[in-house]
Amino acid sequence: MFGLFASLAFVLIWSTGFIVARAAAPHAAPELVLATRLTISTLVLAGAAGMARQRWPRGRQLRLHLMAGAMLHGLYLTISWWAVSRGMPAGIMALLGATQPLMVALTSVLLLGNRLPRRAWIGLAIAIAGVTCVLLPAIARAGVGGIPVVPAVAGLIAIIAMTGGTLIQRGALSGDPILVSGAVQNLGGALVAVAAALVVGEWRWDGHPVLWLSLGWSVAGLSVGGLSLLVWLVRHQGPTRMSMLLLLVPPLAAVEAWALFGERLGVLQLIGFGLALGGVLLGQSRPKRSSASAEQA
Repeated sequence: MFGLFASLAFVLIWSTGFIVARAAAPHAAPELVLATRLTISTLVLAGAAGMARQRWPRGRQLRLHLMAGAMLHGLYLTISWWAVSRGMPAGIMALLGATQPLMVALTSVLLLGNRLPRRAWIGLAIAIAGVTCVLLPAIARAGVGGIPVVPAVAGLIAIIAMTGGTLIQRGALSGDPILVSGAVQNLGGALVAVAAALVVGEWRWDGHPVLWLSLGWSVAGLSVGGLSLLVWLVRHQGPTRMSMLLLLVPPLAAVEAWALFGERLGVLQLIGFGLALGGVLLGQSRPKRSSASAEQA
């Protein structure tokens, strides 16, 4: 039961990342927002881990946590935000993000030897088709012919980094406490975001109330709540099944943008939302007869 609640909560929380990014963009440099968000999240989670008397990792374990955080929280966010700010259409970036579950599934099968049931592959294909339907209007508006090469390559690198960070969670890190894992991994992400802010050198920050509200939710909701749920889901449900939940994020974000910003939501997008939901449910389901041999990813 908690697994179902965690899945629903994660998808709802994670989908607001698109909304927060849009709300904060006019008021501050994205790299500076990310650096501030991840630094504060590190301090909050470190304090909570200290109060819970959770033991901090050392040696190789510490390096793996920092690497996972740098890839999952740092490189993915900073590179994808940079790519969008440098000409990559948001719809195309979101569509690239929809390929991450497929990358995780293929890597799990090819490199880790995990077995993925046929219904998971079918569900993944249906869900990706649904996400494509949701994003088609945004892609059509932006056009694909004028996408700069460097931002396009950067967007692909961001998705690869997120895939790598997700897979690391399942290995040697799976036994470490959530709070201390979140603290160290947010630290890894913060180091990347701070470095990106220094390299870009943009210090725009107007202190608007919307900016502070966005930052507050980014810390409490996305970095502390959402990322903690992500780590828990990867460890208890496997990286492939968790990654499939990410396919519901763009459709939910489209609904939220329609409700908050009045963005148009057409029939094709509603159909796509239904396909994405159905595909994820199919891919996440497990036959009763083969529950023992279901995906162990």
